[in-house]
Amino acid sequence: MKKIMILGAGVYQVPLIKRAKEMGLYTIVVSIPGNYPGFALADKVYYENTVDYETIIRLAKEEQIDGIVTTGTDVAVVTIGKVCDLLGLRGVSAEGAAIACDKSLMKEAYRKNGVRTAAYKYVAIDAALDQVEEICREIKYPVIFKAIDSSGSRGITRVNEPSEIQGAIDAVKAVTHHDSYLIERFLIGEEFGAQAFVQDGKLEFVLPHGDYVFVGDTGVPIGHYAPYDLPDMEEEIYRQAELAIKAMKLDNCAINADFILCDGEPYVLEIGARGGATNLVELTCLYYGYDYYEKILRVALGEHVDFAPVGEKRVPNASHLLLSETDGVIEEIVNENQIGVDGVSEVQFDYGVGDEVRKFHVGPDRIGHVIVTGDSLEEAEANLKLAMSRITIRVKS
Repeated sequence: MKKIMILGAGVYQVPLIKRAKEMGLYTIVVSIPGNYPGFALADKVYYENTVDYETIIRLAKEEQIDGIVTTGTDVAVVTIGKVCDLLGLRGVSAEGAAIACDKSLMKEAYRKNGVRTAAYKYVAIDAALDQVEEICREIKYPVIFKAIDSSGSRGITRVNEPSEIQGAIDAVKAVTHHDSYLIERFLIGEEFGAQAFVQDGKLEFVLPHGDYVFVGDTGVPIGHYAPYDLPDMEEEIYRQAELAIKAMKLDNCAINADFILCDGEPYVLEIGARGGATNLVELTCLYYGYDYYEKILRVALGEHVDFAPVGEKRVPNASHLLLSETDGVIEEIVNENQIGVDGVSEVQFDYGVGDEVRKFHVGPDRIGHVIVTGDSLEEAEANLKLAMSRITIRVKS
């Protein structure tokens, strides 16, 4: 029996763990202790921090694993790269993982390799306020402050004027472990994402998708849909994705990309070396008609995988997170949806009655999700609106 090590036990790793079990794999799950649903599904659990690569390398050697993977989180990617290099496993390299998880290395790779991206500056974490103000003026407002090592929209703040700078610095300091951060030109345009996969140096597919966005300090994706219609842009999106992936030295891994269409040109915002969160793996599964989780696992196990869509028809689909507008305790959940009716593919609640939940600010504050399909994107979005209207979650603050 082959052994797969999955880093993370949260809601976005659960489908990966389940599919590994269905494939007959011995599933080893590694995560810090906590109330994570993936623990109950694993054959073996190690309660370790996924960024502690020395410990995980030791465990991987002891277990003689055949592959290592994650999805939905950047936190574990560096560790996966180091394990793959040292154990000769198929997956992202340590060098590629380091670039994918450090926005300063990523932006520098883009600059050197002609990837279309926003202007930026590195800033020392302890830089004087007047120096930071000068950098913002040089780049020109509005700007984005970004923690170099963050994910899930943490430590990312839009700044429109000097009075907002100190709050943005504080937000970076609250999450970063680096001695510097990025200030980047805020590109004004239409943001969208893309899922992709690179295998043996070949970009197998690029699937652009639209995003439903929660607007707070910065835009936080709370849902997605496909297809995303960008007439006459497909080739340039593919080209920019391919340039960026090669610049980052990524191979044999899923890709989660963020783009923005600005002045009629697609710009690369950033790229992660793993499948996307917020139901983006499911979006890919539904749209192409195959089990994307299984393909991710098979590549990690050393197989060469066919990513050709199943049949000629693509399946439009849309998803949305379930959110709370306040901190509090769930008092009631009512779900009047039926799977398979009105395109409803999946309804999931991460919490139950009596559980504490947080007011939504960033992705991990989600309390569930809804996924639907349709014969057209318009029908899928109508089905999503209908499905959301059939759910009531009452939270007492």
